[in-house]
Amino acid sequence: MTSLIPLHQLAAEQKSAEVTDWSARISWVIGLIVLIAFVYWLMRQGWKWRGSLQSGLPELASTPEGFADGEKPLTLTGRYHASTTAGQWLDRIVAHGLGTRSRVELTLTAQGLDVVRPGAADFFVPAAALREARLDKGIAGKVLPEGGLLIITWAHGDQLIDSGFRSDRSAEHPAWVEAIDQLTRTTEGTAR
Repeated sequence: MTSLIPLHQLAAEQKSAEVTDWSARISWVIGLIVLIAFVYWLMRQGWKWRGSLQSGLPELASTPEGFADGEKPLTLTGRYHASTTAGQWLDRIVAHGLGTRSRVELTLTAQGLDVVRPGAADFFVPAAALREARLDKGIAGKVLPEGGLLIITWAHGDQLIDSGFRSDRSAEHPAWVEAIDQLTRTTEGTAR
């Protein structure tokens, strides 16, 4: 007759097999690290290549002296997500730092739009270069619910650019769309 072995004794006797093939495991880990480094290098080269293709884009304007003196500016704090070719929400522009995500402080006056980005290049869009503003759901690298992004279209050289922003308080977006559209109508009226 067979005797029964108590469960606690059976559990004490079972052990996992010892790892004896360390060289194979180390080779796999090293191979994975090399693969990750290679993919990262390819992504970086692609970013540089895109920047060289867009090298014809003129330098960005800087904030003029006396900007917002005596005016009540409209301000917004939030995130800058990307700039793309207007109408091409996936065609990211990386030249002059426009592809770098960052925090942002926007200031809008009758002179134009001041974009201050801590840790990235600041730029200024003169009022005459502003074309429109709208609410949208996506721009290169960022997709949100409908109306989650403030997209501002502006002219830079001979190219139209869409820049995507998200306010810390998204309820501010409609006021920005209205203010920019009003400013562009005013600018177009004085240009005629």
